[in-house]
Amino acid sequence: MMSRALLKLVTKTAVTSSVSGQAVRFAAQQVEPSRMEKTLNAVTLLGRVGGEPQKRGTEEHPVVIFSLATHTNYKYDTGEFVQRTDWHRICVFKPTLRDTVYTYLKKGQRVYVSGRLTYGEIKDESGNPRTTTAIVADDVIFFQTSDS
Repeated sequence: MMSRALLKLVTKTAVTSSVSGQAVRFAAQQVEPSRMEKTLNAVTLLGRVGGEPQKRGTEEHPVVIFSLATHTNYKYDTGEFVQRTDWHRICVFKPTLRDTVYTYLKKGQRVYVSGRLTYGEIKDESGNPRTTTAIVADDVIFFQTSDS
C-alpha cells in the first residue's frame, strides 16, 4: 500500500519501479486526479415493445421514445404462479440508432436494450412537478419481428 505522500509524488513525476519483479511505470498523464472516482450507470433489458415508437423533442434535439415490458414470475406458497410486468420508458438520442428504431421497431417485437438510467422532472397540466425515470439507449438489438 502506498502512502498518500508517495502517491502524490508518483502522480507528479514519471517513475519506474519494480514490484514483485515486474516493472511498473506511473506517468503523470496516465493517473487520474485523486478526487475523481469511477462510477457505473448501466442498464440491460430484454423484453417486448409496448407501442409504436414516437418522435419527440425539437429539430435541434430530436428523440425517439418507446415503452418496453419486462416480466418477473413469482410462485406463491399456495402454488399459484403470478407474472408481474414492469414498464420501462426507452429514449433514443443517437442519430442512426434513433432513425432505425423509428423506422423498423414495431409493437410486440422482442428487443434487447442496453443503456443508462436517467431521471428528470416534468410539469403536469396543473403545473405540479412530476419525477420521470427513463433509460437512455446506447444500443437496441432486434431479436425478432412482430410476425414471429
